[in-house]
Amino acid sequence: MSIAAVVIGRNEGARLVACLEALQGRVGQIVYVDSGSTDGSVAAAESAGAQVIPLDMTQPFTAARARNAGLAALDAGAEYVQLLDGDCVLRDGWLETAKAFLDENPKAAVACGRRRERHPEASLYNALVDDEWDTPVGQAKACGGDALMRLSALREVGGYRETLIAGEEPELCLRLRQAGWTVWRLDAEMTWHDAALTRFGQWWQRSRRAGHAFAEGAFLHGAPPERHWVAETRRALLWGAALPLGILCCTLFVSPWALLLCAIYGLQMLRLSRHKSFQWAFFTVLGKFPEALGALSFHLSRIRGRKTRIIEYK
Repeated sequence: MSIAAVVIGRNEGARLVACLEALQGRVGQIVYVDSGSTDGSVAAAESAGAQVIPLDMTQPFTAARARNAGLAALDAGAEYVQLLDGDCVLRDGWLETAKAFLDENPKAAVACGRRRERHPEASLYNALVDDEWDTPVGQAKACGGDALMRLSALREVGGYRETLIAGEEPELCLRLRQAGWTVWRLDAEMTWHDAALTRFGQWWQRSRRAGHAFAEGAFLHGAPPERHWVAETRRALLWGAALPLGILCCTLFVSPWALLLCAIYGLQMLRLSRHKSFQWAFFTVLGKFPEALGALSFHLSRIRGRKTRIIEYK
């Protein structure tokens, strides 16, 4: 077959087994890149017939580095590669739909579909993630971790930027679009995903990681015309850092009545709730605080000449 698959993971257990089982017989080659698992994932992947590549964990880990390691191991005959995280399971019919689209659109480098949370009812955090995956159908600026990609396009732009600890797919898609390729979200079911977000702390860490990705993406590609993640970074720093600091200063040095300015957050939630639920609006506004912390940590590390370590939430 002209389709190969690259799966990355660490300690995904039964989720990895389900991921690999769904690929068997559907792709010509399965490469699994393991990032220091201790739960038997390597043995399970080998039993499933995958080619296993243990990532060198003496170097700083990033998902981008793991994906590049998998891409480098693909056979020369592969034309397309299905990228997957180890906590995702491919849906029936996706590969046929995505391959047909890429075959018919030679300038399309990426085809992604609807990624769904397997258990959105398990927690409100899972439900929020499931809603986040529901992006508009049609030509897009970026994809997520699951997508069918044209290998020739990936190789033309040099693959993933390995130093990124988050936001690697949007950054890759930006370079693909700059090289004349296109990215598409198809109206088709693609994968089941198991975020397993059951605690507030997990959600907070995931949001902090997003803020770091926003800031680093804006630092790399914030110039016109892309302005990559500039608006997202500014919103995070405004609502999550500048505004609360301003309210605190006014309260301490002007008047305690300045605390009433906190009502602006409630008004923002009400404004946003006109577009979706109040629950979504509440967490969108609350999320600006960890996003701001993530953005500030990126810039602080950059100024100090240090690299931020990966921000994990599982």
